[in-house]
Amino acid sequence: MAIEPYRRLLTLPGVRTLLLVGLLARIPATATGITLTLHIRSLGLGWLAAGVVGTATTVGMAVGAPLAGRFVDRHGLRPVLLVTTVAQLAFWSSAWALPYPVLLVASVTAGLLGLPVFSVIRQCLTALVPVEQRRIGFSLDSIMVELSYMTGPALGVLGITLLGSAWTMSIVAAGLTCSGAALILLNPPTRSAEEMEAPAEKLRRRQWLTPGLLTLLGTASAATFVLTATELSLVATMEHSGDTAWTGLAIGLWCSYSLIGGFVYGGLPRGFSPLILIGVMSLLTIPVGLVGGDWRWVIVALIPAGVLCAPGLSSTVETLSRWVPAGARGEAMGLHGTALLIGGASSAPIAGAVIDGAGPGWAFALAGLVGVLMVLVALPFWRRIPAPAEQPVPVAA
Repeated sequence: MAIEPYRRLLTLPGVRTLLLVGLLARIPATATGITLTLHIRSLGLGWLAAGVVGTATTVGMAVGAPLAGRFVDRHGLRPVLLVTTVAQLAFWSSAWALPYPVLLVASVTAGLLGLPVFSVIRQCLTALVPVEQRRIGFSLDSIMVELSYMTGPALGVLGITLLGSAWTMSIVAAGLTCSGAALILLNPPTRSAEEMEAPAEKLRRRQWLTPGLLTLLGTASAATFVLTATELSLVATMEHSGDTAWTGLAIGLWCSYSLIGGFVYGGLPRGFSPLILIGVMSLLTIPVGLVGGDWRWVIVALIPAGVLCAPGLSSTVETLSRWVPAGARGEAMGLHGTALLIGGASSAPIAGAVIDGAGPGWAFALAGLVGVLMVLVALPFWRRIPAPAEQPVPVAA
């Protein structure tokens, strides 16, 4: 595997620091969901109550991500980070003491004013990395995301188990505050030097939010639909076979496939369309359930689709960075984050219903079919998108 492309990437000014800060900042962000869920369960409330709060938070985040990106485009990074960091500190330092009805309302506001770590890192990475190296940059960023998701939720569970809700939520509050403060101090650029020197022009949303871009967002959403359904189906397979003690290992192995795939993809001499990557990943997910109820065979069957997870998602970010002008990039990255949230949130109840009714094997098949269908919907619009060189690079007024 080629290490040299990654070495050249990390020698670019600011990239190494941004990726490191991004990795550390995402860990508390990825711990929030499971921490909040387990806290509600510790209050003696059911999974439905926890799910309602989780949905409320997700709705707030889905609305807030593009709004935060738009404010970054118009007013810069620091004001947005300051407001969202203070909001997260206020929520997480007090959430453990709130009664459930107040917690439910507060969780919507916390989601709406969520710290935009994921979209900000990607927007700033776009500004720091030349176009020809962005595939490598976003591939490495996808690896960092995988590492944070492998770490954050596990630490959240460990904290609730050993320390209880109050201490764990206070630690999350401290982690998010430190993350926001680090990004404020770092203040990475959101536009390249060339983009900053370009003459300012008014940029209307309809100039860049085209049907083709919407289908790109839909394809990204379909990818997280497939991944969420796959995770639930894998867990259900292990539960049905009585091997729940090995669930952590199984999910860790599945994540490692994505890590390896992202690393290899970044070192390739050329990239591929997200339609190809996500379409093939979806196709390879369909037959996974045919291997039967032994989770070890399911893990083996997931290897081909698993190695395409990180490449598929990183390719959607790379494509978006090419298609969207610099002045709207923050809002577009926020919309990308919203698309990922919608895919995961819609997948959970649908896949759960299929698992309950027909079994996890059929949930694998449904997930793959949804991904393939979305790729087919995107195909005709894809051809209408101008090449990256033809895109204007105006800056929003």
